[in-house]
Amino acid sequence: MFIATLKFADRSRASQFMEGHNNWLRRGFDDGVFLLAGSLQPGLGGVILANNLSKAEFETRVQEDPFVVEGVVTAEILDVAPARADERLAFLKG
Repeated sequence: MFIATLKFADRSRASQFMEGHNNWLRRGFDDGVFLLAGSLQPGLGGVILANNLSKAEFETRVQEDPFVVEGVVTAEILDVAPARADERLAFLKG
């Protein structure tokens, strides 16, 4: 499982690339690899929770986000090995 943080580097340009970013998010959900996407509060950027792909595949996918390509955000990827989970999230344990 992976968590990506997308922190604003140049928020002033976000609206220019929002449609492309939203399309990129939609593809991640449609492909079954994004499980959650949301905002980092207070207005710091965003977070994505992903599963069902390799770290290299996720890194490539994140680098294709128009926000990353255009320098609107900087991305950090965390590789998480779940050891405990509520039974509703047991599928994340591997």
